[in-house]
Amino acid sequence: MDWLGGRSVCVALDLCTTVELAESGGNTEWSAEIWTFLKERIPALPPEPPPVRVTSRAPLASGLSSSTALILGLFAVFVPAASGISRDQVIQWAYEFEFAICNGGGMDHLAIALGGVTLFHGRPAGLPEVGGRIGLPAEWSVVVIDSGTPKSTPDHIRSVRAQCAAGDPVLAEYLARSDDASGVVWKGIQEEDLEMVSTGMAAAHEAMRDCQQMSTPLLEQLRVRAYQTAGMTLKVSGAGGGGALVGVCATADVPALTSALRAAYQQSYPGVQVLVAAPAPSLS
Repeated sequence: MDWLGGRSVCVALDLCTTVELAESGGNTEWSAEIWTFLKERIPALPPEPPPVRVTSRAPLASGLSSSTALILGLFAVFVPAASGISRDQVIQWAYEFEFAICNGGGMDHLAIALGGVTLFHGRPAGLPEVGGRIGLPAEWSVVVIDSGTPKSTPDHIRSVRAQCAAGDPVLAEYLARSDDASGVVWKGIQEEDLEMVSTGMAAAHEAMRDCQQMSTPLLEQLRVRAYQTAGMTLKVSGAGGGGALVGVCATADVPALTSALRAAYQQSYPGVQVLVAAPAPSLS
């Protein structure tokens, strides 16, 4: 949606990826590539990147943008504080670096950097336009159901770009349905109406599943079990098949709800994790 032109509502979760400079040790898979990218723009940097230490609370390859968080974190710690380069420029560079790899949009980068809840208006190229920012109501929590099955977003992006170039009417239907769903979710958050948010998330999931085949039989089984067990409405977290489902519930209901979900999944789906998250703050 961030490059198709529709609206998206994104929540930065506190399942954070943390990147810190270290006195010794190794580097990540992206360190050398990002350092080369930066040296072309900041020639005074040393020949080699400094060692870093990385930790993450987010399950990998789950559609929760942990790769984008890692890339953004590396850019944030690699750019010297005394360089005078702004946070906005760092975000732009992180987007350009990842775009060259997977040809995707930039809403993940902005959502992570801004924190909280953000409404985006997509556009064909560049970072999306920020349409609004708000905090998730304090009495709400986000529940993440990690299916334990990894997803591959770049393949799906290539497929959608081909649909876009061909003027596929199914893609137009997806855009219209998803945009409407985002509008419902945003209004529900503004009005602190949890039922409205759940309705919008269900509509978004159905559009993603029916028009873009983003869901899988396993994810559908997990959705049905969550609704039957705890009345929980879940939405697939993104493209690529597999990954996680997300939902919003009252924080007061979290202990009973997560206990019921874990019990329901334990026997039939032993690889499934039930996580609870809150909105993350903005990137410093």
